[in-house]
Amino acid sequence: MPKAPSNLAASSNRPSLRRNQACLSCRKRKLKCDAARPHCGTCSKQWQAQIGVPPPPGYVHPTEPQCSYDPVEGLPLAPDVDPLDKIKELEELVAQLQRKVKASATASPSSRSVSPSRFRPQTGHGRSFSASSPPNPLSASTAYSPGYDGQSSGSLPSIALPQASLDVNAMSIDRMIHSESPELHSNHSALRSDPLTSLIHSGWNPDLPEPTVLERYVDVFFKCDPCGSRVLHRPAFLASLRLPPKNPGFPHPAVLHAICASASRWISKNIVTLPDGTRRDRFAEFHARQTRQYIDRTMASGEDIFPVMQACVLLSWYFYSEGRWVEVWIFAGFQTRVAIPLRLNYPGTFAGNVGATQGAYLDPPKDSLELELRRRTWWMTVLFDRIVSVGGWVHALDERDIGTELPLRSIDFESNHAVSDNPQHLSTPNVYIEHPSQYTDSFLLLVKALMLFGKVTDFNVRTTLRTPAATSKIQNPFRLPGFEELDRLVCADFVLNFPPKFKDIFGGADSLYGGGGLDTDLFMVHMAPHAAAITLHNPYLDFSDPQNISTARCMDASRAILTQHYALTATSFDITRLHPFAPICWYLAAVVQIQLCKYCIEVGDTDREYIVWGEINVLRFAMTAYGQRCPIGTRQEKLLQGLMAEIVRMTTQQQPLEVGIPLYPFSHAGVFHRSQGQDEDEPRPAHIAPLPLSPQYDDDLSSPAHGSVGTPVLSPPGLKDVGGGWNGNDRVSYTQ
Repeated sequence: MPKAPSNLAASSNRPSLRRNQACLSCRKRKLKCDAARPHCGTCSKQWQAQIGVPPPPGYVHPTEPQCSYDPVEGLPLAPDVDPLDKIKELEELVAQLQRKVKASATASPSSRSVSPSRFRPQTGHGRSFSASSPPNPLSASTAYSPGYDGQSSGSLPSIALPQASLDVNAMSIDRMIHSESPELHSNHSALRSDPLTSLIHSGWNPDLPEPTVLERYVDVFFKCDPCGSRVLHRPAFLASLRLPPKNPGFPHPAVLHAICASASRWISKNIVTLPDGTRRDRFAEFHARQTRQYIDRTMASGEDIFPVMQACVLLSWYFYSEGRWVEVWIFAGFQTRVAIPLRLNYPGTFAGNVGATQGAYLDPPKDSLELELRRRTWWMTVLFDRIVSVGGWVHALDERDIGTELPLRSIDFESNHAVSDNPQHLSTPNVYIEHPSQYTDSFLLLVKALMLFGKVTDFNVRTTLRTPAATSKIQNPFRLPGFEELDRLVCADFVLNFPPKFKDIFGGADSLYGGGGLDTDLFMVHMAPHAAAITLHNPYLDFSDPQNISTARCMDASRAILTQHYALTATSFDITRLHPFAPICWYLAAVVQIQLCKYCIEVGDTDREYIVWGEINVLRFAMTAYGQRCPIGTRQEKLLQGLMAEIVRMTTQQQPLEVGIPLYPFSHAGVFHRSQGQDEDEPRPAHIAPLPLSPQYDDDLSSPAHGSVGTPVLSPPGLKDVGGGWNGNDRVSYTQ
């Protein structure tokens, strides 16, 4: 029986393809090709089968078959031009454009809109902070402009700040116009103007905002940021910012990017609120990414390691304020380990030779300013490690391995006063209860307070690390080795030995960080010991035992934190300018109140339960208000709601989450006086609204053991003798 003719047989009548006539795709995959134009049949069939199914996430199907052929015979691939001649022609064109730009800058030189009052002349940087040092010839009249070469005013003194290594060539014009920066992208039309083009050719980093915008962010950073601003020397930094971008004394771009990310919380308008309530700042995220790129580059090359480490410290505090815990943990470990080979943990931040190995990656400090910059960078790194370990995690660095002396007072650091090194360090006897007046201010006390909190974390971790069973609430913690000494230091000695001028939380209004309002460092100095007391005693808290000392300690500490918050809300201070550790302290106080509320529900004390709900909601409202600028507040409030789920199910209150919340909460929007002609978006340099002399409370309210402002101590039912010990035999009483 004869076979039916097949398509293959029919196609055999077609003339066979000559060499290299098939499409490139079929030749590569060794498939039959009909050489149809513009796309062969094989590629067309495969493309139709591909677009017939949905593409995977992140992939888009091609709009046409990927089919191409060799060039048609006789058609040249490129003009018959020598490549070397073409390169020479392009180089001449670039040189011609550069000459035109330079001539345009000479004809109409640009100048930065800098207010001379915002920049003060920089004094000399000697080995000691000498007030009689010769003034810096760099004055307001010599503010940086693209035509300034740094030689017209004579030789300038070197500024011991991060060294810039950025050199932008003529091709940076296109990079700046097409930059990913939201701030630059929104103003790309203005970037083609001759003055700014000249600025780019002078070496300005195209990923940074314009000079005037950058100056505003730097100014807001030093006025509002309660953490990173403690690392940098403001007068020297502002003076270095006025240098040409190619000058070695110009701030490192990583530091400037980190400052933009941190300051964006107070002035950025490019903020999006996601459906889940989280806050997203595109401008800050862009500059945070830029900072991380410099950090990654330094990890690979080791260049500019100290200024990049400063930028890492600034960025880590930004991540902490954002509540981004993955980045927080990564940066806490990274910057601590980087500081070790730099020998910042040694006295004087330098060690010559240690054994047979090289002593340090960095050279010895050139002067006292550089020495203090290293000290403060180190201590802010250590404090960050202590704060992120509050949840009970092991510290990245043991306290016994810290030999660096404590920093100088902020006023001596900023004003270049001649002061010898601080004689105190962590191994100094009685370092937590003795505070020499010439080496004590709110920042120094904050360092001690947070290091004391770290001792509590170390004790809890090391106590439970090798304990086979979980901590029992009926266990007497005062029988544990070292517990009573730590309890005495945290709950009594540290607070009672504050210098008189620092005993009032509003007493630092005239300090360097007070600015006529509230000293945020001093506020945290008063709140951190109470949070440490809760952390120390909370594992042993038991409301059913009226003689439980840990219950009394936690109640007193929680009440003291509430007292400070009540006193703060009686003022016009903007709560979002507090230290980002404040929401953690409020959270710890609320945890104690939640446990008390659960106990009140179990015993049926509805009246007291109603009061406790009010206290919990006040702390929740504080976290929410703080979260308007720093998402860590919102994140902690959501975490608190998870702990409240049980008592919300148990309570008989109709609307427990609204108990005690004021109908019209205190608003800070209109309490600041605005002078005529002042920019509506200008952040307040200080909290200039007058503070009350003392908050008013009822006369029958008693003072808590930890607080300095009188408010009632709310004790659970039956907990009358808060000073009693377990079984009445282990009474602990600390008196001043």
